[in-house]
Amino acid sequence: MNFSSSAPAYWQPDMEQVRDCLLSSDQCVIQGEAFFVRGLIELPVIGRDDVFSWGVWVSLSEKKFERASELWETPGRESEPAYFGWLSTDLLPYSPSTINLKTMVHTRPVGERPFIELEPTGHPLAVEQRTGITMDRVRELAEAVLHPKP
Repeated sequence: MNFSSSAPAYWQPDMEQVRDCLLSSDQCVIQGEAFFVRGLIELPVIGRDDVFSWGVWVSLSEKKFERASELWETPGRESEPAYFGWLSTDLLPYSPSTINLKTMVHTRPVGERPFIELEPTGHPLAVEQRTGITMDRVRELAEAVLHPKP
């Protein structure tokens, strides 16, 4: 019920050796100029208590990234106001692209990934976040991720 991207769309494997570049399981910095956090877009599954989650990366301003980093291990961080960000993961089952959809990053208690709320637009991913998906759609998404068409 969860698929995840290991890095933002802008990350290149050779960046691991580049100064001012960092990729951890929760945060990413590219050349000291682009800042990302990892979070979850949750899609309610209709008729179940479960959610289907996309593990995605969202770009933040340097100031918001520094604030999130400062509070990363601080109990009570979930009371922090949400941060604006741009979705930086291309979820291939969706068209048009999910890159640069507007989001709000909601911090959760220490140890939990942030909740990523999409701007309520007509984009299919945003619609699914608002209205939920069926188990048939979960299977369809899993098939698209596990067996992508060339």
